[in-house]
Amino acid sequence: MELYPPKFNSFRNALNANVHRFQLNCFLAIFEAEHMTKLSQKILELRDSETLAMAARSRALAAQGYSVINLSLGEPDFPTPLHIQEAAHEAIRNNFTYYTPVAGYAETRKAVSEKLLRDNQLEYSPEQIVCSTGAKQSIINLLLCLLNPGDEVLLPAPYWVSYLSMIEWASGIPVVLPSGVEQSYKIRPEQLEAAITPKTKAFLFSSPCNPTGSVYTAAELEDLARVFRKYPDIVVISDEIYEYINFLPQHDSILHCAGMQERGVIINGLSKGFSMTGWRFGYLAASQEIATACVKLQGQFTSATCSITQRAAIAALTGDLTPTHEMRDAFRSRRDVALERLLSIDGIRCNRPDGAFYLFPDISHYLGHTFNGQTIQDAGALCDYLLNEAHVALVAGDAFGAPGCLRMSYATGEDRIKEAMDRIERALSALES
Repeated sequence: MELYPPKFNSFRNALNANVHRFQLNCFLAIFEAEHMTKLSQKILELRDSETLAMAARSRALAAQGYSVINLSLGEPDFPTPLHIQEAAHEAIRNNFTYYTPVAGYAETRKAVSEKLLRDNQLEYSPEQIVCSTGAKQSIINLLLCLLNPGDEVLLPAPYWVSYLSMIEWASGIPVVLPSGVEQSYKIRPEQLEAAITPKTKAFLFSSPCNPTGSVYTAAELEDLARVFRKYPDIVVISDEIYEYINFLPQHDSILHCAGMQERGVIINGLSKGFSMTGWRFGYLAASQEIATACVKLQGQFTSATCSITQRAAIAALTGDLTPTHEMRDAFRSRRDVALERLLSIDGIRCNRPDGAFYLFPDISHYLGHTFNGQTIQDAGALCDYLLNEAHVALVAGDAFGAPGCLRMSYATGEDRIKEAMDRIERALSALES
């Protein structure tokens, strides 16, 4: 098959006949400009995911033979519990292999509804539940259904890496509310109230939080809810994907607070608490109006999530939570090991996270330091340095709205955590101030 059309080949022949090379180059430039794919401005402006980009770079380095410790991805290293795997096998044997209702099987939505009542004391009918291909899809479905151009979404920072891009893609305007390590990366009610304007449409946050591991207590959530009760039109979106990886005595949701469930949306899924990242199951629970809108949108773009995953989800949501609790306890132990070792490194500041499986240290002490004459200007440059010199993959805090910080996942074995911390300390001690 010819790569170029006959017209182009005639010009190539002309070159061989000693036609001036400049003339051919001009033709080539015009031809390529006319035939190149013209992508939308929207996709050209969409940011790449920094977490996925760093994971790809670490894999590339490992492929070259280097021993890379990847602390960039938020993925449990445990297998999916056996009773959930068996439910999937049973679903295949029973031919659950056809299209399902867009929002999910009735039995799956009923299982979500029962879980929310059992664990969260929140009452939703199955019709108010929408199952999607991961919590990530649940969030973008919701934002696309809620936002008009110019609507503002309040976004506490540090925030999960995709929130900002999702809001912008849905034509909204993210309004970032920063918080630092000294307040354990949690916003205060006065910050919240100061950020609200007539254009504020929604508030989006996670607790336990990705990337910081911070968890809002019941009292802190009530303080925020007290502000929201003055502004009844603001939709409160609570991402609770790390609900089961919570080291406090109980998980608290802002939707527990008086008046919040009626105007709130819960986002959740199976990836973290059940180690089911590849299964792709998320869900939202909302008012009937919002749920119906999300089903309408999802029906046009992806339809339902995987039928086999939905049957496995029933087993996860209604079955024995012992494996989930064992994973949580292992993550707590890893947190203690990682945090103790991290805080022993000179110049590092970090909060004590109460959930998820991340540390989010402030490393601003090392910005401006040099290595081989090259200055470490920002957290991204420090991540590059640690990847290339220590072979440890981390993610710069800039991607989470927190310059001067790094996110490190401790969702790996304690021996690898200790080795990673040793490498990081050696690499940081080699920097010149």
